[in-house]
Amino acid sequence: MRVEFAPLNVPLRRRLQTAAVLQWVFSFLALAQCCLAAFVLLALSDWWIVALLYAGWLWLDWDTPTSGGRRSHWLRSWTVWEYFRDYFPLTLVKTADLDPKKNYIFGFHPHGVLVAGGFGNFCTESTGFSRLFPGLRSHLLMLPFWFRVPFFRDYIMCGGLVSSCKSSLSHLVSRPEGGNVAVVAVGGAPEALDARPGGLTLQVQNRKGFIKMALKHGWVELIRQINTGLDGRRLAGAQRRLILAHRDLGPVTAGGSARGLPLSPSGCPQNQLQSIMGIAMPLFHARGVFQYSFGLMPYRKPIHTVVGKPIPVSQTPSPSSEDIEALHRVYLQSLTELFEHHKHTYGLDEGHHLTFI
Repeated sequence: MRVEFAPLNVPLRRRLQTAAVLQWVFSFLALAQCCLAAFVLLALSDWWIVALLYAGWLWLDWDTPTSGGRRSHWLRSWTVWEYFRDYFPLTLVKTADLDPKKNYIFGFHPHGVLVAGGFGNFCTESTGFSRLFPGLRSHLLMLPFWFRVPFFRDYIMCGGLVSSCKSSLSHLVSRPEGGNVAVVAVGGAPEALDARPGGLTLQVQNRKGFIKMALKHGWVELIRQINTGLDGRRLAGAQRRLILAHRDLGPVTAGGSARGLPLSPSGCPQNQLQSIMGIAMPLFHARGVFQYSFGLMPYRKPIHTVVGKPIPVSQTPSPSSEDIEALHRVYLQSLTELFEHHKHTYGLDEGHHLTFI
């Protein structure tokens, strides 16, 4: 295989962008393991009392990831996230105002391999979420497993990450004063294993829990989301976000994760591993730090996230299967319309359409 090396005269800003994404990839793939190892070593050392005190703190703080987490505006505003944003680059596009007195759920599709768009837009302030949607606080939902890892859990909660269990989501959307946005990767692990360049297939046909939640939490408006990360010729991926509110549910759109980190053609072993462990361990091919032929670094491909207009939904405390199916159909239709309306803006042609499975 011929290796394509990066030129020596790369501008400093681009090198800083690469470094920012490199630390993010490390955090995603290895930081949890390092934190766990550090805790074990601390417990076995002369500083075991520190590990004991932290274990006590962990016990007292156990429910925080399901009770809104512990966001840190300081950490979300680090300069490193601006370099992270500019690497792809990431953009967050607002098409409608959202009422800060309401709570929302953003459904996110596709899951992608490393969820770069979801992290950059909703776990940092690099794309201006708080400026575009004043009064709203974004929370990206993550598997409960990661909030059991010492030290790592505290770090990810600072970015606004919370547990993806039902009680956590209910806590966010039930806040009476409003202002919460819960970002949910509705497609889950199977969608992460199906991230491929040009992919327009969303795993949503049998994902209706968020619809039921919307119906049960008062007046809701569905907000479609479509992520389109493009290189001007091919779709880099299509992501759907749902915004469910105490009163509003709405659509958001973004993409590029599949183009940035294409999946390796080895889905069967990955599916077996996912079924055993309950978490996705996708095999992907990407670029390196000093060469472009192989590695773990995502490619520099734009990721655009478009937040659409709300769809009003009436409260149904005990929704029937017919109620859920009806809203689900409306949501998919609205999602399709949003995608069709914006795809030309980001370089897609008439041949690109969404497929739901």
